[in-house]
Amino acid sequence: ADTALYGRVTYQIMENYWPNAGDQPNATKHDKQHTHWYNQVEKVVLSKTIKDPKKPLLKIISNKLTQKIGKLKQRNGKNIIMFGSPSAAHALMRKKLIDECWIFVNPVLIGKGIPLFKGIKEKHYLKLISSQTFPSGVVCLHYENKIDT
Repeated sequence: ADTALYGRVTYQIMENYWPNAGDQPNATKHDKQHTHWYNQVEKVVLSKTIKDPKKPLLKIISNKLTQKIGKLKQRNGKNIIMFGSPSAAHALMRKKLIDECWIFVNPVLIGKGIPLFKGIKEKHYLKLISSQTFPSGVVCLHYENKIDT
């Protein structure tokens, strides 16, 4: 992906960790690779409170979500990826702006939290593209989003 999309809270968590994570003495290979990617990728944040980011590679979207995300999707490049950001994901799904879902199912039941598909009124038919089970027991499900129109 050449663009990372976040909600405000997830962006602030990422921004507090990833820019320098790969520079730490105990950094893993993944930390180094992800830090390198994070520092070069364009970041788009959905936020009504961040006003003037004054950072290179950072764009804030606070209104006209359908039009602005639609323009991002039309650009030449690779893909737009979103990590976490449940409120942003809910908003994008309601506007039918998510093409694919990568859902990671962790083998932990917590009984509380933010619902994955909160506020989705329309049917979204998901076509399984691939699945992978990791040694940890985490299962990754990659779906294409086939929105019922």
